[in-house]
Amino acid sequence: MNLPNKLTVFRIMLVPIMVIIPFLNIQGEVFNIPIYMIIMDIIFIIASITDKLDGSIARSKNLITTFGKFLDPIADKILVLAAMTILVEQNKLPAWIPIVILFREFVVSGYRLVAVEKGGTVVAASIWGKLKTVTQMVAIIFAFLDTYYFGAIFVENLTGYQFALNLIVTLLMSLCVIATIFSGYDYIKNSKELFKDI
Repeated sequence: MNLPNKLTVFRIMLVPIMVIIPFLNIQGEVFNIPIYMIIMDIIFIIASITDKLDGSIARSKNLITTFGKFLDPIADKILVLAAMTILVEQNKLPAWIPIVILFREFVVSGYRLVAVEKGGTVVAASIWGKLKTVTQMVAIIFAFLDTYYFGAIFVENLTGYQFALNLIVTLLMSLCVIATIFSGYDYIKNSKELFKDI
């Protein structure tokens, strides 16, 4: 197994570690942020870095494999959806946000399967797809550190860094949802030719 694939597998292995952290009863706070949330955030950041690294190494060293093509996007989805599920459980994120993202991922994955089966070309990620990826990663990183729920700036009297942090999370998550919807629409729009036999 080459290095990029090892990084991908490592990223998947970090997910269950991130998931069990809340059950370890880790006490203490730093700037009113529970330590266990900070630990999960660090794990998520490390996993996100490996996502960037494995692709860069694979392309620069010509180490692209079928295994990597298959596992890398799955690892990304597992990481993001696991993190968002944790945030929903922690009452930091409404469930409809990961539901929208999950719906889009199913649509895109289905499109790619049909495209491969029919010998078509898979549409390259649009600007909306790239914006979705960046905003969701950054939003999740900040959401782990936010001590309030999504959109608290509209109903709570937050002060100082709490307001700034919640504002960043709310704006980035909202932008992520918009980019998710538009990137999904791009795939549907470009897949019309694949479904002529309906």
